[in-house]
Amino acid sequence: MSQSSALPQMVTAISAPLRGIPIAQASGLSTLHTYYHALFVAHGPQHWWPGRTRFEIIVGTILTQNTSWKNVERAIANLRAAKLLSPAAIRTVSSATLSKHLRPSGYFRQKTKSLKSFVAFLYEHHAGSLNRLFATPTATLRDRLLSVRGIGPETADSILLYAGKQPLFVVDAYSRRILERHDLLPLEAQSNSRRSYEQIRSLFESHLPRDPQLFNEFHALIVQTGKLHCRKSNPLCPDCPLSRFLPASHHPSTTHQSPVASHRSRIALP
Repeated sequence: MSQSSALPQMVTAISAPLRGIPIAQASGLSTLHTYYHALFVAHGPQHWWPGRTRFEIIVGTILTQNTSWKNVERAIANLRAAKLLSPAAIRTVSSATLSKHLRPSGYFRQKTKSLKSFVAFLYEHHAGSLNRLFATPTATLRDRLLSVRGIGPETADSILLYAGKQPLFVVDAYSRRILERHDLLPLEAQSNSRRSYEQIRSLFESHLPRDPQLFNEFHALIVQTGKLHCRKSNPLCPDCPLSRFLPASHHPSTTHQSPVASHRSRIALP
């Protein structure tokens, strides 16, 4: 089966490339689906988030803050070898021992406190049960997660999407960068703040079907594209699957203009 035919039927039906319509003039729904389709055809399924259990996925979302995934894998391997990949084990292990295992992930003292805080929250409000945790209404659970030490919007949404299979789009530096360079970032979402995070999340969620499988795959494809092509400096635009959609003012063959400086053809939030 080809990668294109492996696309979910719902997505394939409404994500065909736009013929004769400049991408900047297309509706937000068609634009984002066209981007998704191009990335899926180029990269294929990403199989994210890696993890053997829901709790391991949650641990990964916390440990990946400010570090590479390779470092997270080393820390998780330590936890697995020490039989510490369960809420009960994290709850009872000493902070000193936990920190030792988390050292490869960087900021290990802070991450020890974050993991301990999450597990304390899990036991206090849900008797240590992930089933009970994810049975909580999504909006309520998101608000509660954001009150836990070390869990911000990106981590909370990663937990809800990847471990909880809930339809929340995860916004990160890669998605912001791609939107900026393609003149799709709303003007009011240019600052790097929690408010702008919510505005970008709203853009994706309001212009795509609220399907956790789609959100999962799209976010993973954006991360892959950011790593391979849409780098912070020296981006490799010519080989990027999204290069044909890049506005002329930002194309590497022209004089570079800051994406923030160009305000043409941005998608307006509903």
